[in-house]
Amino acid sequence: MHTISSGLLVPAIAILLLLLAVSVIELGGLLVEVLTERRKRKVNVPELVEFFQGKDAGAIMSGIESSGLFRRQKAALGELIKHGSLPAASLQALARKLLAGEELHYARITNRTDLVARLGPMLGLMATLIPLGPGMIALGQGDTKTLAESLLTAFDATVTGLAAAGVAYAVSRLRKRWYEGYLSSLEALMESLLEVFARERRIEEQ
Repeated sequence: MHTISSGLLVPAIAILLLLLAVSVIELGGLLVEVLTERRKRKVNVPELVEFFQGKDAGAIMSGIESSGLFRRQKAALGELIKHGSLPAASLQALARKLLAGEELHYARITNRTDLVARLGPMLGLMATLIPLGPGMIALGQGDTKTLAESLLTAFDATVTGLAAAGVAYAVSRLRKRWYEGYLSSLEALMESLLEVFARERRIEEQ
């Protein structure tokens, strides 16, 4: 049993270092996202919804392209506008599919940091407890050098696991808040477009 647990120490530390690297990379990605996409990007959704009213597809698309919406928002709305001639039921199904695709895209992004936030403390605890066994044996034999090395490894593993988990948790929380607002705005704009297309269809039928 002791041999098995001792053999898990190196893999646990290696994975801990990998998780720490992932959390640092994700933090860097978050900063890039702030500087390149989210900085000075503010869209008044009610004003944009009001702009849609009474406009044709070309005018709506031009308004979307010139707005402060994010690139993925513009692409999703553009796809919906491009198929605006579909029957109402099919258009609603397309809108749901586009929105679900966006939700899945951002869930994949936050799942990475969620995984690090969960695994970091567990692996940190594992890499903390494993060296304590040899350390306690060394203490009983009066080998303070081995005891000190074991404790140092244990403390380093704890700090590494908590640091990786803390950074990943903060990144996940911030991104989830952003993405929830993003998806809420996208859903409101899609519903507005569906209403505009339905109104145009009723006018044409009269």
